[in-house]
Amino acid sequence: MQQGRDSSNGSPRPQAAAERVKLAPGLYVTATPIGNLKDVTLRALSVLASADLVLCEDTRVTRRLLDRYGLRPQLLAYHEHNAASVRPRVLARLAEGASVALVSDAGTPLVSDPGYKLVAAAIEAGHKIFPIPGPSAALAALVAAGLPTDRFFFEGFLPAKGGQRKTRIGELAAIPATLVLYETGPRIAASLADLAEGLGLREAAVCRELTKAFEEVRRGTLTNLAAHYSEAGEPKGEIVIVVAPPNETDAEISADALDDQLNAALKSLSVKDAADTVAEATGMKRRAVYQRALALAGQRGRKR
Repeated sequence: MQQGRDSSNGSPRPQAAAERVKLAPGLYVTATPIGNLKDVTLRALSVLASADLVLCEDTRVTRRLLDRYGLRPQLLAYHEHNAASVRPRVLARLAEGASVALVSDAGTPLVSDPGYKLVAAAIEAGHKIFPIPGPSAALAALVAAGLPTDRFFFEGFLPAKGGQRKTRIGELAAIPATLVLYETGPRIAASLADLAEGLGLREAAVCRELTKAFEEVRRGTLTNLAAHYSEAGEPKGEIVIVVAPPNETDAEISADALDDQLNAALKSLSVKDAADTVAEATGMKRRAVYQRALALAGQRGRKR
């Protein structure tokens, strides 16, 4: 997710630099604002001011935040295209006792952003990992959507291709939780239409440009939201879709879909193999799928 200007102050002037402190050696996974630069935490500023090295997806994007607060740490680009070559250099710095901060372009690193391989490699090498919590587009959208927050499932980006996207939505249908997804402007209308087809008349919210000057939260059914963005055209900015969990009607539809998948699998597979295949495809618990497969196999036997 991209960082925007701090819209609350027009053209902001640099503020006093954070005080430098002595950081313990290790990797500091540091959250940064998703839009409004005032959302940065005091601890994050201290880490960015004090780290021996700051790893960024795009140094130009991170520089906007650093300039806002008068910080001048050493920067190094670390992204999906150079991670394999840069990672050994970072691990070498950590082995020397350096403090290294990892940031994404905006939000919390490792959430639909590169970095998890570096964290895993640092842990394997015995280095300390320090989480520096802060802004997250997924959580900001979740609390603004007005949908259940007691249980949620973060999906990230759906597949770009229509067929793969519909298949994945089918797999998400039975998850008993609010769904949180990222999407882009060019794909929002198509994705909402596929979500409406695959999930039914669920309530949802499209959260766009959160914390920025043109922040928007549009709520409605998936069908209504799909129709709106089909007519309104491609929206600008960063987008999060939040979808309500399935209700009892959805559960009945899911049960019918489960039976359809099991009956198709039982034509060529044993009960055990059919249950394993369908459980993996749907994400449902294997025991429940196996019990249903046994029942369906028994019905098929009686009809013969």
